Amino acid sequence: MSDKNPKIENLNKKVLSSPIHFLAFGFGSGLAPFAPGTFGTLAAIPLYLLMQGLSLPIYLLVTAIVCIVGIWICGKSSELLGVHDHSGIVWDEFAGYFVTMIAAPTGWLWVVIGFALFRLLDIWKPWPISVLDKQVHGGLGIMVDDILAGIFALICLQALAYFII
Repeated sequence: MSDKNPKIENLNKKVLSSPIHFLAFGFGSGLAPFAPGTFGTLAAIPLYLLMQGLSLPIYLLVTAIVCIVGIWICGKSSELLGVHDHSGIVWDEFAGYFVTMIAAPTGWLWVVIGFALFRLLDIWKPWPISVLDKQVHGGLGIMVDDILAGIFALICLQALAYFII
């Protein structure tokens, strides 16, 4: 008797063999057996570090592209899986974290603070994030709550940086 779950194995195979699912699942980070959103955000950190040296206009452009393309990627992956906002879809966490880190001060402390603020706000979903999460569907619905959590986290991060630096 095998202790492997065929449903999980099937999902893993589907995600790793489809470019849409592979991107939506954050290059596989969304396949984590627990806290896929947290693992997705962790997977976004190396990409953020690569983007950190970009000029602000280019960083904003890349972040906007990630957000806009994410609406389609997340919507299509969700549609193909037949599950609205599958917990393994974490492209939205990438986008939200990139939004959080707009014009962030450099250094690991700020990477960690940005991570913590974004995860807190993404999980907590204060108003109006919670309203949008419930009322907006499809790819936009998957993305909008994380983008808004990223905006809230960005404001908090910038306030901390202003008062600390």
